[in-house]
Amino acid sequence: MADFTDELKAELFAPDDANVFAVLDGASVPDLLDRLYAPDAPEWECLYRGELAPDMAEVAPYLVALEPDHDFTDWLLAKGWGAHWGIFATGPGELFDLRQHFRRFLRVAGPEGESLYFRYYDPRVLRVYLPTCNAEELAELFGEVLGSYMMEDEAAAGVLRFQNESGQLKQTEHPLKALQKQ
Repeated sequence: MADFTDELKAELFAPDDANVFAVLDGASVPDLLDRLYAPDAPEWECLYRGELAPDMAEVAPYLVALEPDHDFTDWLLAKGWGAHWGIFATGPGELFDLRQHFRRFLRVAGPEGESLYFRYYDPRVLRVYLPTCNAEELAELFGEVLGSYMMEDEAAAGVLRFQNESGQLKQTEHPLKALQKQ
């Protein structure tokens, strides 16, 4: 069976997408902080502001810049695909721009006006939420810094790509041949 991570990399690092990032859920990814603090770790930022208590730092969401030939990327794709560890974002934005962009969506107003955490970085949430968005919401979610959101499909057998095309959500699915049942 072919290695599905090569197929994933081909989708994530497509030539038309300038930068590739992962938004990872510290609560879902085992030993994420150990990997991020390793000497050879990629560039990253916590999406929560300020200095965090250790227990909060463990479960916080993290934005990580990905490179196609980096050990972190290989580990993330091999171990995290299908485990709901996070989502991927591609586009022209730089790490600082995306950190600012993604921080805006961490809290939302609940039905009674209360402040709630919005776990948009869980692929099970985002792949259901994006198709419900109107043109204004899509413009806010993509901004000027993102070209696409990508994540595992429900069965983790394909890559879902979402793009904002003039206020309309374009969704494409790319089955991973190495994961298709024979």
